Amino acid sequence: RGLTDISLLERFIHLRYVDLSKNKLQDLSPLYSLTHLLWLKVDENLITSAHMQELPYLQFISFDRNRIKDMEGITHPLLANLSLKENKIQTMLGLSQDQLFSLQVLELRGNKIKSTAGLCLPKIKKLYLAQNTISSLDGLEELEQLETLHLRDNKLEALDGFSGSLKCLQYLNLRSNGIRSLQEVEKLQVLPMLQALVLLDNPCADEPDYRLEVLVRLPHLQRLDKELIEEEEQEEAANIRQTRQEKKK
Repeated sequence: RGLTDISLLERFIHLRYVDLSKNKLQDLSPLYSLTHLLWLKVDENLITSAHMQELPYLQFISFDRNRIKDMEGITHPLLANLSLKENKIQTMLGLSQDQLFSLQVLELRGNKIKSTAGLCLPKIKKLYLAQNTISSLDGLEELEQLETLHLRDNKLEALDGFSGSLKCLQYLNLRSNGIRSLQEVEKLQVLPMLQALVLLDNPCADEPDYRLEVLVRLPHLQRLDKELIEEEEQEEAANIRQTRQEKKK
């Protein structure tokens, strides 16, 4: 509606759900008196900072398609879902486990992030980092409860950075990166619960017997490139694996 001023909302202190998307807002301070707020959406405005006064019951915020450059000053103790899609964020720094101990879903696709270093949120379960410029994976070992990791459309050529501490990671999307060798895929063996992997549109996906070679390296996969693994494929991969192990001996 082209709104630039929401000071009128200050008096509605019992509001629980507020959607202010598609306006021209730069100042969200009138919302600080809404101490019962549970859900806030301010997509497509002119906001340059996600910093807000702490709101004790806030569980969901979406700041998609604004002009936010960092994640400093987000301190809501019950916040479970935070979306900052398509902003201008360059670093993962700024989010603190001491202040965001309830955060489980973080959406950061379409920003300008170059590295995963600096994210320290041990309770996070879903992390969406597609369409950034990430070329290195650092600090992932802290994310011990992570179940889903989206890294589609980035600049990854190597898969260093994964570790056995990611013991809950089940779904990993690496589509449209620069992974050339299946030797890199072998590094994912450290992920004990990995069930679904997407490697489409990487150079390694053009290698001969690509699908079978991935299964030889990752026997616990149940789905590759969104297609279920057939029993026959598992058996063939197991035979190849056994033959290679015997040759090594």
